[in-house]
Amino acid sequence: MREMVERLIGLVAAGPVAVARVVDTTGAGPREIGAAMIVTASGEVFGSLSGGCVEGAVVETARAVLRDGAAVTERFGYAAADAMAVGLTCGGEIEVFVERVDAARLPELSAVRAELAAGRPVALATVLDSAGEWKVLRPGDSGAWRGVERDAAASLAAGRSGIVGTEECAAGRPRVFVQVWAAPARMILAGANEFVRALSRTGRQLGYRVTVVDARETFATPARFPAAHDVVVDWPHRYLAAEHAAGRVDAGTVVCVLAHDQKFDVPMLAAALALPDLAFVGALGSRRTHAERLARLREEGVPEAALRRLRSPLGLDLDARTPEETAISIAAQILADRNNATARPLIHLDGPIHR
Repeated sequence: MREMVERLIGLVAAGPVAVARVVDTTGAGPREIGAAMIVTASGEVFGSLSGGCVEGAVVETARAVLRDGAAVTERFGYAAADAMAVGLTCGGEIEVFVERVDAARLPELSAVRAELAAGRPVALATVLDSAGEWKVLRPGDSGAWRGVERDAAASLAAGRSGIVGTEECAAGRPRVFVQVWAAPARMILAGANEFVRALSRTGRQLGYRVTVVDARETFATPARFPAAHDVVVDWPHRYLAAEHAAGRVDAGTVVCVLAHDQKFDVPMLAAALALPDLAFVGALGSRRTHAERLARLREEGVPEAALRRLRSPLGLDLDARTPEETAISIAAQILADRNNATARPLIHLDGPIHR
């Protein structure tokens, strides 16, 4: 729903809309918790909940919600491909909460937008009843709220969306959907060439906050890397050390060295491999370059255990040639590592596709 916040702010200024969100899933499902769809009074639809399996039914529910004003919860389960029933052919179940959103929600929407723009984690808690009360949650917030404040805070701290509370509304703990937007993970790219430019675009599309860093002022310019959030002129290893000291590098951070210059590569990789909590450390280059780089890193005193964390030569075997193809190859390896996946073709595997 991150991309929906801005759209919602623009739409509700013209009148109420219905918003449907996936608040719970069981088994296989086409979309993750938090997927959203907007239906306007004129019948326009933005977003998707299931890739087409249940959208028609949800649109009808959205029209009723717009008319009556009361939020509703619906659950969709398995339906055979040739069945007339509305459901998911993938075999899972999803719970969808549909509510009317109007200009009265602008303070909460604007607060969420401000936190997202600043790169800070934020959550929107929604009571799953006919009124659909909202509350914006930020790290460190205190005070009681509907008896679920501690569970909601834990969801925000974990960066995980989901339902907290119970059905026992009389006990002060209603079911509440906590939709979390964690601060985006960082991708730090050392170098200032065409491969960096391509990977900066792909990294941004994957939701990373992308930083390009290079010591050469002539090459490291925002105009050359428009997809990057930040373009920094500095020695990459010095920049990484400063960011780590400032607490802006964490276990979600990806570091890729694509400079093809030993005087940049080796110090940056030595600095990155000295930080054991980084999510991913990779370096572009041929096998010969990799062997020479390993020898230099050993000379710098980098231990063998740290060298085993280095993903080099960087990328999956896609026979990638162009910068754009190489960026896809690298991004695929990062995703596979992040999700502990095999990176093998699905046709050669069995079992659930989404684990």
